Amino acid sequence: MAGSITFTMIKPKAVANGNMGKIIDKIIDGGFQIKALKYTKLSKEEAKRFYAVHKERPFYEGLTDFMSSGYIIAAVLEKDNAVEAYRNYIGATNPEDAEEGTIRKLYGTNIEANAVHGSDSDDNAVIESNFFFTAREWDY
Repeated sequence: MAGSITFTMIKPKAVANGNMGKIIDKIIDGGFQIKALKYTKLSKEEAKRFYAVHKERPFYEGLTDFMSSGYIIAAVLEKDNAVEAYRNYIGATNPEDAEEGTIRKLYGTNIEANAVHGSDSDDNAVIESNFFFTAREWDY
């Protein structure tokens, strides 16, 4: 299944702003099939573990504070070449730089609250999916 799945999170501000349904609709309209979906909240420690790859970066504390500040939607998505297709579909990390019509351009408010997370590699898509979902919840 490598190459056919990616992981996404709808971030706390997008959820708080009531955009989760619109974002899910847009994901489906983009040809992605939802394989698993969860409404949940990260603790600060869980956010630190999830974003551990950025531990040495200056934005790490702010990112983990933000990601543990409210509810999120976690999802495993399926489509051919899913990681690349989804990253193109959501737009640039900074919503100001994202192309018109992308999820981040439509629903992101700044570089941190950019509406959604998207896996950056096939390996990370599996790791991130397994962080949130058990084998019972998705069939990878």
